[in-house]
Amino acid sequence: MYLKLNGVEMECTGQEKWIDLLDRLPDGGAGALGVSVRGRTESLNAPVEEYAFAKTLTYADEEGRRICERSLQFVFLTAAHRLYPGKRVRIRHSFAQGLYIDLPNVTVTGAIVANLKAEMQRIVAADMPIQRLRMSTDEARDYFTRTGQTDRLRILSYRRVNHFTLYRIDGLEDYFYGEMAPSTGCLAVFDLMACGEGILLQMPDVKNPKKPARFVDLPHLLHTYDEAARWHAILNCENAADLNDMVVNRRLREFIRVNEALQERRIQQIADQFIASGALILLIAGPSSSGKTTFAHRLSIALRVHGLRPVKVSLDDYYLDRDSLPREPDGSLDLERIEALDLDLLGDHLPRLVRGETVDTPEFDFRTGKRRAGTHPFAVERGQPIIIEGIHGLNDRLTATIPAHLKFKVYISPLTMLNLDDHNRIRTTDARLLRRIVRDNLFRGTPPEDTMVMWASVRRGEERYIFPFQENADAMFNSALTYELAIMKKYAYPQLLTITEDSPCYTMARRLVKFLNYIQTADVEDEIPVNSILREFIGGCCFYKDED
Repeated sequence: MYLKLNGVEMECTGQEKWIDLLDRLPDGGAGALGVSVRGRTESLNAPVEEYAFAKTLTYADEEGRRICERSLQFVFLTAAHRLYPGKRVRIRHSFAQGLYIDLPNVTVTGAIVANLKAEMQRIVAADMPIQRLRMSTDEARDYFTRTGQTDRLRILSYRRVNHFTLYRIDGLEDYFYGEMAPSTGCLAVFDLMACGEGILLQMPDVKNPKKPARFVDLPHLLHTYDEAARWHAILNCENAADLNDMVVNRRLREFIRVNEALQERRIQQIADQFIASGALILLIAGPSSSGKTTFAHRLSIALRVHGLRPVKVSLDDYYLDRDSLPREPDGSLDLERIEALDLDLLGDHLPRLVRGETVDTPEFDFRTGKRRAGTHPFAVERGQPIIIEGIHGLNDRLTATIPAHLKFKVYISPLTMLNLDDHNRIRTTDARLLRRIVRDNLFRGTPPEDTMVMWASVRRGEERYIFPFQENADAMFNSALTYELAIMKKYAYPQLLTITEDSPCYTMARRLVKFLNYIQTADVEDEIPVNSILREFIGGCCFYKDED
């Protein structure tokens, strides 16, 4: 049989695994963690396929990084099982290029972290195989019962399949939705440290995978995650099985009301913070599909309750003509860079608006990529707030002519805290992508594949222009709604199933489908408030309706 791996044609007997072919590559398969075959992510221990055009996955690839993270997580769980058998471990969320891990009812000390790190290093040094086990659902249920993994038992009851895949390291078996590295010896680069009340498992650096990523302290972000954890405790909903139970038992309606009330309370708190600060310019920034527009409307209403009359300044009017912008090395335009805005004109207008003066605002024509010839007068009552929403809101270059004490910055992002179970998290980036897929399809006529093709570029822009400034915020708002996946599945799931193996987006679609398979669909949209952030993505938002 014949196949191509990384463009190298090979003849095989059909008995080989992908890992057996690595030494035939010019670089010996350096850094390989898995393999991509016909749009599917496969283990290096999977059997080869005839006529396949395959590519090894390394830490330079998104799927390779996910394999590494998943596998390192399993190494941590193995170390914890050896040292502290019977103790619960919860993989909470991503944080600072790592994973934030909680040991409930355990006070994390330096000694505990040092012991776990040393045990992980021993497991890596032993280069133990990470075995893939296929068993019946009944066998999996028996195993989870014997080992007291009640969270797995509950989520398993919602997965209607007759088989289950587990992984094993040195006798410890666990479930993960995704492929693993072939052995622990591939996972030598990591770090472990105490962080807040938990533990941070630091991943390899994206730019230099031969060393762990440098830790960046993000106290505001960690506090926002802690607040989200408290919300989940109030809602009594930590894992997908908790959400599914409410859907099945028809208790989701009250849950939605409480979830929305918690967000409304936080918006009121931010409004109070802004008023107390004495600032006049309110800057709102966050990554794609955070719900920035709806949040800005709701915060504006919260300020009006206090007698203020906020006015929004549109940054769209301050775009420079596209033919005047510098090109990227590949000839493309980066329209998200701050230099795409007329910072000089904005810097002249903002202080004048704060003083109550009238300015002549330009008008940008997105069809031609140029400014229109005319302008329109614009003014704000003296002492009234000015709201500016945009990706550069937390970058002081945008408002360099405004004194710091007159600026109040808000960072908004849907920080998903609902996980499938204790050891399988739902990524914030995947939840945001679902939001964007649904919104783009419903309101922009964009097929899901087009949205997914653009996603890598969107993520690069966020890494450049948003995330480096998030700690500059005076307040953070978590726009994730714990119930939203039960609603979003109805919209996204059928679209994702239409994406076939020959699509470049198949791997991404398959990944989203995998975790949505564990979520029960809810049909309670009439309970979702018309001002909910979720309405920005599924429709029916009061802020986009014309006045009667």
